[in-house]
Amino acid sequence: MSDIREDGASFIGYEYKEIPAGGERASFYLDCYQNFGWVLDEHTPEQALRGKGKLVLKRNRRIVNKMELTRLQRHFEACLDELDALERSKTSCASLCAIIIGLIGTVFLAGSTFAVTAAEPHVILCAVLAVPGFIGWILPWFLYREMVKRRTQVADQLMEQKYDEIDEICRRGHDLL
Repeated sequence: MSDIREDGASFIGYEYKEIPAGGERASFYLDCYQNFGWVLDEHTPEQALRGKGKLVLKRNRRIVNKMELTRLQRHFEACLDELDALERSKTSCASLCAIIIGLIGTVFLAGSTFAVTAAEPHVILCAVLAVPGFIGWILPWFLYREMVKRRTQVADQLMEQKYDEIDEICRRGHDLL
């Protein structure tokens, strides 16, 4: 029996892949995955994907150079993971530092409160502990903004290099199709 039907169409077996893709990255993912032989599955019901932010892709199971395309695709996906990590790194360290300094300020203010509410109030100790406490509550906001600004500059350069690497991977994948 032949793989060709009476109407001249031949059988094509597909493999499928679901990709979680937010609104701003969906077209980027679609453009890149096409370079590895994937196309958007037009038969996916719209209501199945509504609100989930997923792309359903398919590609021919008998695609030429499938092993090399799969290797390049895995490299591409690793680059995407690194981009996500770089994006998270813009605020993670700054948040941690701001929280720690805020907690230290809270400890000083707690000490200040205990000093003034003691059986015999220690007003001077209360004032001495309150100053670093208030600084510990005010400083994190400025520190956070400055740290995010500096880290963003570094991360944006690294992300641009990663996008260049993705471009090269996609170019090599496209050449194999």
